[in-house]
Amino acid sequence: MKLWDKGFTIDKQIELFTVGNDREIDLHIAKYDVQASLAHAIMLESIGIITNNELKDLEKGLQELATDIENGTFVIEASFEDVHSKIEWELTNKLGEVGKKIHTARSRNDQVLVALQLYYKENLGTVNEKVKTVFDTLLNLADTHKEKLLPGYTHLQVAMPSSFGLWFSAYAELLIDDVHLLNAVAKVVDQNPLGSAAGYGSSFPIDRELTTKELNFATLKYNVVAAQLSRGKSERSVAAALGGLCNTLARFSMDVCLYMSQNFGFISFPDALTTGSSIMPHKKNPDVFELIRGKCNKIQALHSEMLLITNNLPSGYHRDFQLLKANIINAFEDVKAILDILNYAIQQVIVKDIDLKDEKYQYLFTVDSINNLVVEGMSFREAYQQIGGQVQAGTYTPDLGKAHTHVGSIHNLTLDKIREKYPH
Repeated sequence: MKLWDKGFTIDKQIELFTVGNDREIDLHIAKYDVQASLAHAIMLESIGIITNNELKDLEKGLQELATDIENGTFVIEASFEDVHSKIEWELTNKLGEVGKKIHTARSRNDQVLVALQLYYKENLGTVNEKVKTVFDTLLNLADTHKEKLLPGYTHLQVAMPSSFGLWFSAYAELLIDDVHLLNAVAKVVDQNPLGSAAGYGSSFPIDRELTTKELNFATLKYNVVAAQLSRGKSERSVAAALGGLCNTLARFSMDVCLYMSQNFGFISFPDALTTGSSIMPHKKNPDVFELIRGKCNKIQALHSEMLLITNNLPSGYHRDFQLLKANIINAFEDVKAILDILNYAIQQVIVKDIDLKDEKYQYLFTVDSINNLVVEGMSFREAYQQIGGQVQAGTYTPDLGKAHTHVGSIHNLTLDKIREKYPH
């Protein structure tokens, strides 16, 4: 069944190409199409297009479909073009003529728009909740291991003393920035496009404020052309926000991979969380974090894809928009899985004791030594030259006892302040 069926049969090869994988990906938005259809039916009854009894029948039919979707028994067969045609067919099959009325004053364009907006809105909230879980885990790890020093690096060269507390809480605080972007995008998608129809509204006296209230949108996308133009713009915004979050997660995962290697040896994980080699029996590979890194890098590329598909399209609907749906939905599903596995794995991290008296760390404290001389009255430049001369002569002796007391430093992590910053 096709919502645009006019009584002729389309070429099978053309149909296969144009439908693509819509049937599979539409299962992710099926429940939102049902929600929007219910709100639309309530509105149609309020303006006299359908009767109260017809509304009751539609409510019953849509609730049955919602239950099927929730139970995982809802299927979109190959005879249907997409979820929208499947739902209308089911309603017509169960209810008769009233099922054919559900599409009144709608186009598939605004059906897709509203279902996707509802999907984005709910899943941005879910991602937010999962980010908060990872944030709490990282801060708890920072507090647990705040006394354990860790070499800090610039240019992958030993630089200055850091700590596990500083490392864990750094990524926790970066997540706050990512949440600000997620929250901003949540406002972008929290606008009801239903009623824009094919992009130019309807001659029916529809009540768009009513559907906005029924679907719990914060506001309405008032201009019907603007509603249609939001297709692509919403996806670019979502991709940018998910990409920002994934940048943080990918960099953290890269650190984990480095710190697990023998040349660093700062952390480890239980054997059950790592994988081995088919020929090297000693290997403990950080496959989970490598896959997180790879998946996150792939998601970071999504914004460019969304931009290139949509940046030169004129106003109105174009079939190009169909190509946005699968990858943006897959990105959401991947991000949720990444956050879950990252939180699960990192809670089991084994933080090792690092011998900072090891020869390779002998210059880790040179800046502290310079600062000691400055405190004693020497100028910074003269102190820098004196310690530099000791390094060149091989006579430098580190001072491991210098305290870093300013806000946000090794010995003053201000974890409570970071926790207070998290958006509520």
